[in-house]
Amino acid sequence: MKEERKIRVLVAKPGLDGHDRGAKVLVLALREAGMEVIYTGRHLMLEQIVACAIQEDVDVIGLSILSGSHLTLAEALIKQMRDKGLSNTPVVLGGVIPQRDIPKLQEMGVKGVFPNGASLLEVSDFIVRCAHEKHNKESSSKKTSRN
Repeated sequence: MKEERKIRVLVAKPGLDGHDRGAKVLVLALREAGMEVIYTGRHLMLEQIVACAIQEDVDVIGLSILSGSHLTLAEALIKQMRDKGLSNTPVVLGGVIPQRDIPKLQEMGVKGVFPNGASLLEVSDFIVRCAHEKHNKESSSKKTSRN
């Protein structure tokens, strides 16, 4: 019987945002939920986040942003992911995100947005759904390419 691979999630703090308590709490919650979590730490450049996502073969990328630069960072990250062939990897974003910015982020391609106050269970369940959707899409495209 084939053992199912754990969901792999990359959690990152891009830019100069130094507050990472929320990201660390999320990392622990996702690990408790049975996921394999790679936490990059603080102050990474987007290029480093994308390179890490490729190297670690992650299912989902999560960014924690408290600095107010979520629109700029998300747009740049998604462009870099597209350029590196990661357009099928879902991105979720959490932190200080005004409600008015959520539709803009979703239009850019951010799969899920979790402002302050989102429950850890809500975030965890969403990541599980995203990872399963990604694997289902990849499985069906492999079947189609073989035919």
